[in-house]
Amino acid sequence: MKLLTAATSFLLVHSINAFVTPSFTAKPSTNLRSSSSALDAYKKVFVAGGSKGVGRSIIDKLLADGSEVVALLRSDDQIAEIGAIDGVTAIKGDAFEYKSIEGAMDGCDAAISTLGAGQTADDGKRVDYEGNSNVIEAAGILGVTRMVLVTSIGCGSSKDAAPPSVFETLKEVLAAKTKAENVLIKYYTNMNWTIVRPGGLKTEPMTGTAILTEDNLAIGSIHREDVADLVVKALNSGNTERKVLSAIDLGISSAANAGEKTVEEFVMA
Repeated sequence: MKLLTAATSFLLVHSINAFVTPSFTAKPSTNLRSSSSALDAYKKVFVAGGSKGVGRSIIDKLLADGSEVVALLRSDDQIAEIGAIDGVTAIKGDAFEYKSIEGAMDGCDAAISTLGAGQTADDGKRVDYEGNSNVIEAAGILGVTRMVLVTSIGCGSSKDAAPPSVFETLKEVLAAKTKAENVLIKYYTNMNWTIVRPGGLKTEPMTGTAILTEDNLAIGSIHREDVADLVVKALNSGNTERKVLSAIDLGISSAANAGEKTVEEFVMA
């Protein structure tokens, strides 16, 4: 396993955080389709990418909702730290290895993947596709029919939302994440999936004002803890099944505001 160089990693993080934030106004959603009855929290949730960032916050949110968590982690230090949390089963494994994921996920009734962060295997394969694809495949084989995949604005149908300079910088990462999205959408038709695409990520306390939207052109920033909050709420909402949603925080402004645009908030029942 190898990581991107420090310089490239710095560029990736700061390019994502540089998403231009137009002045958005939230519009109440007219999407009132009834959920498949507001779902109770899933009993046991598999989390890939839970060692830090959004994934780590997701673990906390799941536990607060009363779910048990199974976390796939790569290092002994991660196992010691996260495995010490009550309600978490920490399993050492590598997301590039399908059997690691299948063995860890067995017995779970839902799965969440936040895999990414520029990790590549020695052969150049990206965890953004290879790891996420392994999670999706394992869920399908094991009959874990509920899954949330966290990718990024700029993937798939949201390509035009990302500023051209940001898209160019991140195009290989976004292409790998898009491939993973397509696997989930096209081939796992019996799975109740949700894709959440966050905007530019910031590591600051949760604001509670972030939203999900079906607007593929929505762009903006969002705190990692707010992403985690929206992901867990989406997991337990029947309204989000088979939906691709962008996640932004309308309260985070940018020096580069460019006019106003109304964004319709997706309502989770």
